[in-house]
Amino acid sequence: MQDNIYINKRTLDANTSTQLNLKIFLKYKYFYLMLLPGLIYILVFQYTPMFGLIIAFKDFKIFKGIIGSPWVGLENFQRLFESAKFYIVMRNTFLISIYKIMFGFPVPILLAILINEVKGGLFRRSVQTIVYLPHFISWVVTAGLVVSFLSPSDGFINAIIKSMGRDPVFFMAEPAYFRSILVISDIWKEMGWNAIIYLAALASIPQDMYEAAIIDGSNRIQRIIYISVPGIMPTIVIMLLLRMGGILNAGFEQVFSMYNSAVYDVADIIDTYVYRVGIIETKFGFSTAVGLFKSVIACALVLTSNWFAKKVGQESLF
Repeated sequence: MQDNIYINKRTLDANTSTQLNLKIFLKYKYFYLMLLPGLIYILVFQYTPMFGLIIAFKDFKIFKGIIGSPWVGLENFQRLFESAKFYIVMRNTFLISIYKIMFGFPVPILLAILINEVKGGLFRRSVQTIVYLPHFISWVVTAGLVVSFLSPSDGFINAIIKSMGRDPVFFMAEPAYFRSILVISDIWKEMGWNAIIYLAALASIPQDMYEAAIIDGSNRIQRIIYISVPGIMPTIVIMLLLRMGGILNAGFEQVFSMYNSAVYDVADIIDTYVYRVGIIETKFGFSTAVGLFKSVIACALVLTSNWFAKKVGQESLF
């Protein structure tokens, strides 16, 4: 008897929950309808192409297609780990990404804080516009500008070097300088755009906190350290987690637009390696194996960073 009562109660609770969910769905049906195009986009362009990952386990032939190509198991992955070139591109990818995080990640935060401290409306908007604009310049154009600035014949950097009585330097073909050029150009191009998120986070901090701090006699530096930075710390942690997840994305467009054979040993990254091997040499199975390996590592990094953020008591992705 008690079992029947318990089963009937569970059934009643399930029916009540279903009716409640239906009412919520009908109440917000137009919001779900607005969500539909985004879901379709993700399904078509993000999940459907995952079927092609089986190419990593096949000797892919274009005319045979994905299904008709013969299986080779883990042969492509074996070739991957036995390739000395792969370890070079892995090293370059990690180093370039780590340099960009070390030197490039703090810059938008500092820029957002500085812009937030500017009170003049016109001057503030002008600065924001100037620092945002480089983001909208393609890497092809940016690479052309960098090459022109650093040209050993007519670049203004080498003009300064010549005026000091020294020989011009071919920066773009010098391995010792190339990674620094990548990092500096990436910071210049993206710092303004990345600062938008931190400016939005700063705008959400209650002004009462700043006013109370002023009454207590704190100066501007103290307000930044004890109010602004802690206020945007959750946003900083989330952005850092996302950057750690994309640590193997060292910037294909940037590197591909700037590098040359003279700097392959320090500039060749996973994405450019996949492009050369997969598209130029038509080794589609091998290049897919490289891409799949990269995705697995990126997922592991996100999970590890998220776990660490929870352990230290900060905001996490999930």
